[in-house]
Amino acid sequence: MNFEFFVALRYIFALRKQSFIAVISLFAVCGVALGVAALIVVIGVMNGFTKDLRDKILGVNAHVVVSAFTGGIRDYEKVADICRSVPGVTGVTPFVYSEVMLSASGGVKGVVLRGIDTRSSDKVLSLSKDMVAGGVNDLDGEKDGLPGIIIGAEMAKRLGLVRGAMVNLLSPTGTQSAVGFTPKVRVFRVAGIFRTGMFEYDATLGYVTVDAARNLLGFKNDVVTGLEVRLADVYKAGAVSDILRAHLHEYPVYVRNWQEMNANLFAALELEKTAMFIILAMIVLVGSFSIVTMLVMLVMQKTKDIAVLMSLGADESSIRRIFMYQGSFIGAVGTALGYGIGIPVALLLKKYQFIKLPSDVYPVDYLPVRLEALDLTLIGVAALALCFLSTLYPARKAAALNPSDALRYE
Repeated sequence: MNFEFFVALRYIFALRKQSFIAVISLFAVCGVALGVAALIVVIGVMNGFTKDLRDKILGVNAHVVVSAFTGGIRDYEKVADICRSVPGVTGVTPFVYSEVMLSASGGVKGVVLRGIDTRSSDKVLSLSKDMVAGGVNDLDGEKDGLPGIIIGAEMAKRLGLVRGAMVNLLSPTGTQSAVGFTPKVRVFRVAGIFRTGMFEYDATLGYVTVDAARNLLGFKNDVVTGLEVRLADVYKAGAVSDILRAHLHEYPVYVRNWQEMNANLFAALELEKTAMFIILAMIVLVGSFSIVTMLVMLVMQKTKDIAVLMSLGADESSIRRIFMYQGSFIGAVGTALGYGIGIPVALLLKKYQFIKLPSDVYPVDYLPVRLEALDLTLIGVAALALCFLSTLYPARKAAALNPSDALRYE
């Protein structure tokens, strides 16, 4: 232990004799600890919210979508084979997309209808994991001459539907005639119910087979709206999208990835996370101001001690380091205490989920938490840096003291 750190520790542990300075030191430690704990919990919630939202979006939607500019993709198997040949692609499935009206005894509801291929959809979508009644394979075949449909839990609740119930789907562009498109109505049976945890999806989405969707919408047998592609690494979606565009430039299709389709949403979440970090760092800054106050008062009280140390040979840099060590030590204790409070609170919140959110307002119905090593490190570094900066002014004032002036009247 060097000389400066030894003296700094002696001053710190002797603060109990100066009750007022000790109280200020305690407030400084508490301020830093509360700021660090609040940062850990809030940033953990922001990370959890972003990841949970991303997982839910990518569970319902593919990582990359290949769509036709107009009409649909004809002879889509060739396009699908090209997509499968690209490195990083783990699954490809066709889909048919449209908006229809669903009517039942409980009322009428607009539905985003998606026709899926039950043989390949599990490689791309997480629908089978979200099922609460029935299964994806229940869409295959017709029972009692009726095709099946899978609807969201919120839609089923609103319309009073259960598995096996009959519903009517109306397509405004069902059959083409001399006067235009004639609406087409077909009866479906509820083959299953899913719950993603996102109200928007659970209240509006409906799944049928590709063939059933074609029949309802009047599509030809070899036409689909597009292809959904799943990747091994979701963060390489941009690079894979560029490769797909290069491979598919001869086809009248365009390629979009999940980052492009949800850019505004995730940019807003990232901005909100940064804003919360800055706002809550102010709590640590308040604690660091208490360190400034404590060190200034300590310098005033220890004027004679500083003069004696300088008379015995201590130079200005040694005196400066003594008070910098004191403030940094208090900041380190507060930061460690903040970790000791924030991490357990975040883990308890993650395990027990005792804070519930209204699912019709937020995209999740609980408060998710995700702790990341990088964020925890940045929080600690920011707290220690603020505490260190708060020591510079008092330490510089202490080092600038003239020993003769301090001892003149002693």
